[in-house]
Amino acid sequence: HRGGVELVKRQLKKFRNRPTYVTLDIDVVDPAFAPGTGTPQVGGLSSAQILDLVRSLKGLKLRGCDLVEVSPPYDNGEITSLLAANLLFELLCLF
Repeated sequence: HRGGVELVKRQLKKFRNRPTYVTLDIDVVDPAFAPGTGTPQVGGLSSAQILDLVRSLKGLKLRGCDLVEVSPPYDNGEITSLLAANLLFELLCLF
């Protein structure tokens, strides 16, 4: 996935001067780091990778954002909720 994250980061350059809306789908994160989703994806990103990706959005003309697919009934130990809150905090800091 490291190559995939780096590829996305390179593609972001295309959006630097355009108004951008970002949607984060928590199920892109491996269930070891975010089990609280209805559609877990084994082999997904680590929490460190998704945080790195979100931080790389700095410089975009963000106009809005959301985070989807968090399902508290599946969230053992609330680790998905904590990651989601951290991701939203990082996104809000970009405005």
